[in-house]
Amino acid sequence: MLSACSINKVILMGRLTSDPELRQTSSGVNTCQITVAVNRGYTTQDGERPTDFITVVAWRQTAEFISRYFSKGKIILVEGELRTRTYDDKRYPEVRHYVTEVYADNVSFGETKASANGGQGGGNFSAQPYSQPRQQDRYSQPAPQQNNEPAPSLSFGDIGEGGFEEVIGDGDLPF
Repeated sequence: MLSACSINKVILMGRLTSDPELRQTSSGVNTCQITVAVNRGYTTQDGERPTDFITVVAWRQTAEFISRYFSKGKIILVEGELRTRTYDDKRYPEVRHYVTEVYADNVSFGETKASANGGQGGGNFSAQPYSQPRQQDRYSQPAPQQNNEPAPSLSFGDIGEGGFEEVIGDGDLPF
C-alpha cells in the first residue's frame, strides 16, 4: 500500500547573527552552522517586531560558499528542509535533547552589493543563487546564444572557483 506524499520545504530570509565558521568533520567533509534572525510578519502592541533565531546547517560546497561570501549582519536567503535530531546529555544520562534545524539545499544573497553598502541597489535579491550541484550538472555548459552578447552566468558552478560575478543593476537580473 502506498503512503501519502509528504513535503518538507523551508524558505527563510533573514540576517546572520554572527560570522560563519567553516569546519570539517573527522572524515574531511566541510560543514557550517549559522543562525539566521528572521522577523515575524507582525508587530506587538509595543510596536516591536518579534524575531525568531533559526539554526541552519550547510554541508560541502554550500558550507564553503556561505563561509566565503557571508558575514554577520548580511541578508541570506535559505532554501532547505527541516530536520530534528536528538542527543543525550552527558551530565544527566536520563535527559534527551531534541534539536530542530534547517538543512540548507540552496542559498542566495538577500541583497545586492550596492544596497548592502547603503547605495541604490535597485532591488532586494541577487541573481546568483548557489545550490549543491547534482553530479550530472557539474560539467554542463549553458546553450550558446544566437547573438554576440555573452550569456549571463546563472549559477556558481558556471563561474568557476576563482570568483563570483557581480550583478550591477536590475537590467542584469534574469527575472
